[in-house]
Amino acid sequence: MNLSNLTFANPWFLLLLLLIPIFILWRWAKRDEQFPEMRLSTLEAFSKTTSWKAMLRPSLFLLKLLAFTALVIALARPQNTFTEEKITTDGIDIVLVMDISGSMLARDFTPDRLEASKEVAARFIKNRPHDRIGLVVFAGESFSQTPITTDQNVLNSMLAEIKSGIIEDGTAIGMGLATAVTRLQDSQAKSKVIILLTDGVNNSGFIDPLTAAETAKQFDAKVYTIGVGTKGKAPYPVRGIFGTTQLQYIDVQIDEELLQKIADMTGGEYFRATNNTSLQQIYDKIDLLEKTEIEVSTINRYSEQFYFFAFLAAIALSLEILLRNTLFRGIT
Repeated sequence: MNLSNLTFANPWFLLLLLLIPIFILWRWAKRDEQFPEMRLSTLEAFSKTTSWKAMLRPSLFLLKLLAFTALVIALARPQNTFTEEKITTDGIDIVLVMDISGSMLARDFTPDRLEASKEVAARFIKNRPHDRIGLVVFAGESFSQTPITTDQNVLNSMLAEIKSGIIEDGTAIGMGLATAVTRLQDSQAKSKVIILLTDGVNNSGFIDPLTAAETAKQFDAKVYTIGVGTKGKAPYPVRGIFGTTQLQYIDVQIDEELLQKIADMTGGEYFRATNNTSLQQIYDKIDLLEKTEIEVSTINRYSEQFYFFAFLAAIALSLEILLRNTLFRGIT
């Protein structure tokens, strides 16, 4: 019996428990009838007459109280309540496409563009527990880091493993977008969304970004594009002669015109993030634009528990009757 989930179908019967103090007072008031007075000059003759029967005599009344209490609880019909929530959602399938080229190590974001993008993406994933999300990374080529899934533990684990330098360097925007479309081509979701983040200009790969965008449009996938990088120059880490790391300021070049075209072709939007705060705000806006509709149905199941108390009342009452008519016969 789980007491934390215990409820009563007929709780008003519990008011009968208020009679227990009255029974006790009545029993106390009747004690003179059970113990009549007798005046004696000395009690020496009765000093060793106390028996175990006399000591256990009050147990009969206690058994009656126990039987009454258990019967009242049984009449109140205790039940264990089990609540189930059935969630129906018009899910959205989302693929996060992340640039992991060497330029993503620029430190115009804290600690750098790539780590800042991973942190914001992790918060975005956490806020969408009912959507299927996949991860695609690209540099000079692209590959799927995680297929679309609702398993947030897997997503967070694979997101944490993303780092620059694991594939050939470059910026193959078309390849990254095409890989994301491939992940969504068999999706039956009501909405399909791609969030493509890059800090550069397409200079690698054998798929034209606009061709990939046209394919995304054919599969009804909406593409939100994000250009990451400050305006002007940004500090890039450069390895020095003696193995030390130095910062070198290099012009930030983002093909905003291309990213805008990709977004326009697919019904999405283009955003420019120049620091950690603006990047977070962009993801927050996309989160609001692509809100998942969730319907929660609550189902309550009840398990009757009055049998135990009814059985306890029957046992206590039967035991009281048995003792009163056998061991304690004639003294009650």
